[in-house]
Amino acid sequence: MIHLRKISFNSILKRFFLVLFLLIIYSIICAVSYVNAVSSDIENSVFRLHVIANSDSTEDQNLKYIVRDKVLEYINSISSGMTSKEDVINLAKNNMEEIKKIAQETVYENGYNYSVNIEIGNFAFPTKTYGDISFPAGLYDALKIEIGNAAGQNWWCVMFPPLCFVDVTSGVVPDESKEIIKGNLSEEEYKLLSENTNEVTFKFKIVEMFQNFSMKLAQS
Repeated sequence: MIHLRKISFNSILKRFFLVLFLLIIYSIICAVSYVNAVSSDIENSVFRLHVIANSDSTEDQNLKYIVRDKVLEYINSISSGMTSKEDVINLAKNNMEEIKKIAQETVYENGYNYSVNIEIGNFAFPTKTYGDISFPAGLYDALKIEIGNAAGQNWWCVMFPPLCFVDVTSGVVPDESKEIIKGNLSEEEYKLLSENTNEVTFKFKIVEMFQNFSMKLAQS
């Protein structure tokens, strides 16, 4: 009789942990699905700038930042007051030659003969935090600038809503930028980006891990 009770108790315990495990998996899947759905809308509302250095040498990395500053200075001068992603993308498309010229001349002026390639497309980005705003990993429309072999570390920011000039060390995004973000995202999406940066980044990283895992499975 005692033996039967032990077996019954062990069976119940195993079932309990199985149900608990399944609930945890279900909760994770629901959370990932929710964040993925909201992230997709965020991706569609953002336009980014992506600058890739020739190599990881100190000189090439420094050059990358000089090119970045020159390009941003020009883009900021012509895009002031724009309030939609489409307007900024069209502006970039209409000024591609000038942007490339500025980047290329900057490379030459700093003593390098690297070629510069630029394009506007849809590219993969990892989770990234700008001050107190965190953006999920995903496929974003972006202006990409490749310097030379484009084999070095890259730099990126959000051109729209305008976060390229945010000092990330301060941990604060200007209210003006936040208002533009709010105007282009739903309340739910904006809340996910900004409610608690550490928590949001953690959620995004979990989704990023699932995305990478799914991609590896699909490739195997």
